[in-house]
Amino acid sequence: MSRRRSWMVTAGIIVTVVIMGLVVRNQVKVYRNRVKGEEERLAREAVIQRRQTLYDMLQPVALANCRLERFGEANDGGYLLCANLLNAVQSGYSYGISGYDQWGCDISKRLDIPLHQYDCFDTTQPACPAGRTVFHAECVGDTRKIEDGRTFDTITNQIARNGDSAKRIVLKIDVEGAEWDSFAAAPDDVLQQIDQLAVEFHWVHDDKHQWVHDEDKYVRVVSRLKEFFHVAHIHQNNFSCVTGLEPFPAWAYEVLFVSKRLGVADAVPRPPGLSSLDAPNNPLIADCQIAVR
Repeated sequence: MSRRRSWMVTAGIIVTVVIMGLVVRNQVKVYRNRVKGEEERLAREAVIQRRQTLYDMLQPVALANCRLERFGEANDGGYLLCANLLNAVQSGYSYGISGYDQWGCDISKRLDIPLHQYDCFDTTQPACPAGRTVFHAECVGDTRKIEDGRTFDTITNQIARNGDSAKRIVLKIDVEGAEWDSFAAAPDDVLQQIDQLAVEFHWVHDDKHQWVHDEDKYVRVVSRLKEFFHVAHIHQNNFSCVTGLEPFPAWAYEVLFVSKRLGVADAVPRPPGLSSLDAPNNPLIADCQIAVR
């Protein structure tokens, strides 16, 4: 009987230890999940804060000496520039044209300058009968390379190869996300020679079409651009209206940068708002513009 009692006591101890082990393991698991959840929450809040910082940096200032005019297509492909601040421009660059480039043709004809067009994905050369457009079957990036048979090079190298290193430039770029690294690689002297810069910025997707959140890089690039340029205008591309990227209402947005050599910020700050020249990129679907503060 004593042996049986001893066995029962031992078994009870074993069961108790096992139960305590399971309880401790579960508590550890709960703690780890709580810590992980808190880390994920903090990471999400940090991303949202950086996105808010980027949004605030892209709020336009009112320029006292800018007369906006639309160049290019009536809808997608049209961009606003300060028309009266283009007089000193000697050469133009249009990156990412997909077989059409009314913007480049308009600029070339208006200013009577050569306009260099770049695209290595669609090598259809647009017609511009009265303009001086020059097509290059090449893309822009942060380094010179050949990838999948396509040639990429930097803004710096392309400008130099065209003999434009000492010229005043107007530049438009719509290259589906490659703009970030292209600008990051551009030296100060190249940014200083650009009078006006029309950019369509993009949030970048990975191969699974998930957002690649790289707000740190986006903030760094825009911060550097703002050393040389005023943000004069912003317009959301309604092809890309989306939720989940607040405060941005779209994952692609067009921004006009005007060199601080030329643009004069209004002494009385006032919200510049949207222009009557703005038009939806796609007139057949809902728009998602937001009031500019």
